[in-house]
Amino acid sequence: MNSLLGVLIGVALLYLFVGLRVSRRAKTAEAFFVGDRKLGPGLIFSTLLAANIGAGTTVNATALGYSYGASAWWWVGSAGLGSLVLAWWIGPKIRRRSAEAGLRTLGDYLEWRYSPGVRTLGAALLVPGSLFLLAVQLTAMGLLLQVVAGTPHWVGVVIGGSVATAYFAAGGLAGAARVNALQLVAEYGGFFLLIPFAIVAAGGWGSLVSRVPTGDYWNLTSSGPAGVWYLAMLGPAFIVSPGLLQKVYGAADDRAVRLGVGLNAVALLLFAAVPPLLGIIARSQFPDLADPQLALPTLLQEGVPAWVGAIGVAAVFSAELSTCDAILFMVTTSVSQDILRPMLKARAEEAPFLRLARGAAVVSGGLAVALAVAAPSMVGLLTIFYSLLTAGLAVPLIAGLYTDWAGPRHAAAAMIGGMVGLTAARLLELPARSPWLSEAVVGLAVALAAFGVMALLGPRTPIQRE
Repeated sequence: MNSLLGVLIGVALLYLFVGLRVSRRAKTAEAFFVGDRKLGPGLIFSTLLAANIGAGTTVNATALGYSYGASAWWWVGSAGLGSLVLAWWIGPKIRRRSAEAGLRTLGDYLEWRYSPGVRTLGAALLVPGSLFLLAVQLTAMGLLLQVVAGTPHWVGVVIGGSVATAYFAAGGLAGAARVNALQLVAEYGGFFLLIPFAIVAAGGWGSLVSRVPTGDYWNLTSSGPAGVWYLAMLGPAFIVSPGLLQKVYGAADDRAVRLGVGLNAVALLLFAAVPPLLGIIARSQFPDLADPQLALPTLLQEGVPAWVGAIGVAAVFSAELSTCDAILFMVTTSVSQDILRPMLKARAEEAPFLRLARGAAVVSGGLAVALAVAAPSMVGLLTIFYSLLTAGLAVPLIAGLYTDWAGPRHAAAAMIGGMVGLTAARLLELPARSPWLSEAVVGLAVALAAFGVMALLGPRTPIQRE
């Protein structure tokens, strides 16, 4: 067996062991979905940060740094800025609503605040997108092992999908949060150890700078397709992401939300400099890569001492696993709570429903593995999914929290309008004309317009909820 593959399998088995050890805590659906609403600031911080550092914030952001330089900071930086809004304005408010009304998913919130129809519409947007996003993460894991360990692509996909599915299906939110804390140590420790060794291997900072482009390559705000416009595309997605909001539901109180999510935001803002820097280092050592997505795997394999590369690979592997379980959490809760449970009328039967939720996790993980093996070139779906969250969910979620009159027709108009705007922007190729006309920006603008039109057409009567 390849020694590096052996290390990764050992890391995977460690996470699996911890997840299964904690699984006995998840004896009820409430524990599985929201950790009995007992997560303190430390677990909120670690589970959100681990979820936010994945294939997009490592492999993809390093590729952007390789191609466009310093402006790739905004890929992860936008997530940090969005998380600040979640920490101080959206998170505490929606946590209180979830605790008061016994909500477990974003779909629960949409039904409680609007109607069952709005819940169904939200699930229809979320479930397919989440499955494809999980497949993207597994694809990145397959690519990593293919480059650094020489395994077939499907091996990495199956390993990652099986491990994340197993420990999440066993322990739910509580189990995943504790595994995430361990993963976070590997992620941060590995990446920050990697930087100095990579700079030394590149011949020092001066030599490194002399071998990469000048001018806009070092412009933080913009350099080609990357730049500050990512804030409009990605920032809102980290405010309204169902996976992140449902982790917030598990917080013990508002302080846990503000402190845990806020520290996650600060850590993201600091981490945002790491992938662009690694991409720049990779560009100085390997200027002729056929695919920028290979920048990080190649740097780990050939650009640093072998033992440093092994630690770095374990960090990337951990990052991708932690994001996989976060996405699996999102799709599982939506499938089981928002789609299957109302159909089966099993609201009062907690034990059978817990089995249903675990079964949904296994099936969802299996479908994502199959998608990743069958269609390995899906990295572009990352931006599509983030755009989907922004265009389809941002307006009804925030309007529901900060108005007492917005009703089902307002929410449905905003969600449908957002999807129409997103689709039109893609079909008309508006992003090619200007990055500020991205699918997310256009979709959000149309969603706001549709919401405003519906508000003007009818009376603003406060909604009465039981």
